[in-house]
Amino acid sequence: MRTSSIFITVLASHFANAALNEPCYGTNGVAGVCVSTASCSSSGGVSISGACPSDPADVKCCSKPSCGASPGNCRWTSDCAASSLSNLCPGPSGFKCCQSSAQGFGGYSAPTIPAVGGCKQVSVDGAKKVVAAFPGRVREIGCTRACACNANPTSDHCCGKAVDLMCSDAGGTPTISGRQIAEWVMNNRGSLNLKYVIWGQRIWNPSIDGVKSWTSWRGMEDRGDVTQNHWDHVHISFN
Repeated sequence: MRTSSIFITVLASHFANAALNEPCYGTNGVAGVCVSTASCSSSGGVSISGACPSDPADVKCCSKPSCGASPGNCRWTSDCAASSLSNLCPGPSGFKCCQSSAQGFGGYSAPTIPAVGGCKQVSVDGAKKVVAAFPGRVREIGCTRACACNANPTSDHCCGKAVDLMCSDAGGTPTISGRQIAEWVMNNRGSLNLKYVIWGQRIWNPSIDGVKSWTSWRGMEDRGDVTQNHWDHVHISFN
């Protein structure tokens, strides 16, 4: 995941594209997947408009709150605390029929907090605050990259002023758990010294955006995969 102040400006001006087979939030926040309406219907799901980036006519958010025997429900495997059954849900292989009605996310051991050094104090402090607010929800924290700040002064990761909060079972594994974290970051922007936050192909910047639901955040272009579209981690940049 690569971010910079220039990157924000460019993406904010782009029209978001549909991210086929990636997560979305269905009615009442249930897990969904962006697929064609025909695929959704053939799988017994229900499509809603406006929940997938750019929402073209034939790709909408498909959810299926009931599958197989009760209490089966279609959700991303990273968000299921029980076994999952295949071939009962629309979309890719990671969207399966969870054999539990239990709600909630995470269940991870406390992640290692980056040390102050290349990772700046503001980033370390911010990561600690999020982990304390959401125990068990963050699996891993990334801060710096193998790049020099003086050679990449617009990169918050190169300069140690950003963290990636991994909140799914593995990199590249989708989840819908990051929305609550991302909105909490927005609402605590002052104490975090927030520059911007990204979750689920949407971005929020306190210098140009008013406080609003994640669904109203500015859309970003489809960058081609779950990680680049921020469906497995919340990115936070600090001033």
